[in-house]
Amino acid sequence: MENRHINLARWLRTFGWHRRLLAAGLAAAAVALSIHAASPAPPDGVDVVVAAEDIAGGTTLAAEHLTITSYPSDALPEGRLETGDVLGGVLAGPARAGEPITDRRLIGPSLLEGWGEDLVAAPVRVADSGAAALIRSGDRIDLLAAAMDGMGSAQVVAADVPVLTVATHDGAPLAEGTLLVVGATPDQAAELAHAGVSARISFTIGGP
Repeated sequence: MENRHINLARWLRTFGWHRRLLAAGLAAAAVALSIHAASPAPPDGVDVVVAAEDIAGGTTLAAEHLTITSYPSDALPEGRLETGDVLGGVLAGPARAGEPITDRRLIGPSLLEGWGEDLVAAPVRVADSGAAALIRSGDRIDLLAAAMDGMGSAQVVAADVPVLTVATHDGAPLAEGTLLVVGATPDQAAELAHAGVSARISFTIGGP
């Protein structure tokens, strides 16, 4: 009889220990489930081509200039490009490391979006790089041509044209002048092309 009481007491102690262990496990599982439920699901990532380093405007993009960064699907940059579309493209202006390379960051037809269907992108080199450092994309300028020998007065060859981009080299204007890309009508573009080989090009900011 005594042995029976001893065995019963041992069984009760063992049962109580297992019950406490089970209760602790259930409580831990409940806490883990509540934390999981409260944690937001990680957003779906989409690969985006970005600049791997600071890049000067006018650079022809190669693989070493680029890297891939994952963006949330609800925060993708407009006009993002695939790697194949970026390689070999010419950067329209300086880009910072980590900046997405979009269609409007490359010299090409996309630079003209929003400026009207009657314009073309016309490159023109202005002589005074110091003055050209004042120009920013979106400025409207008058382009003037003056004879190489300094004789005669300067003539306006393209008035009130928008600056699409300012090309630079290693972060500074090119030594032989600064290359601008402006939005011009086909007639203005022809005048600028002629003036570019026969005259010295300068500018004023703002239309008359």
